[in-house]
Amino acid sequence: QVHLVESGGGLVQAGDSLRLSCVASGRTLFATGWFRQAPGKERDFVARIDWGGSVTGYADSVKGRFTISRDDAKKAVFLQMNSLKPEDTAVYYCASGSRYSTAANDYNFWGQGTQVTVSS
Repeated sequence: QVHLVESGGGLVQAGDSLRLSCVASGRTLFATGWFRQAPGKERDFVARIDWGGSVTGYADSVKGRFTISRDDAKKAVFLQMNSLKPEDTAVYYCASGSRYSTAANDYNFWGQGTQVTVSS
């Protein structure tokens, strides 16, 4: 069992940066993904990182602006978000699972989410 806790969200202006953290208790994080869900919309893939941390992937909408990384000694995965846009506003979730995937259904463990709001 893995319990995930996200933090680092907040209210920022367009162009600002935020760094989200996802810390695990219990087992070590496996492949980990970040997803986001805006009001009235489906939960969308944002970024992923494999178990070893050597392979990463991003949604086209965040490529070049967001960076995912992990620190296994801290059982943590981070999402550095730069040049934030109002359309990045959403609840951000981290998820861990055995598959390096963009599909939410492939992840077994989820955090409670952290709100990111970007004002124009």
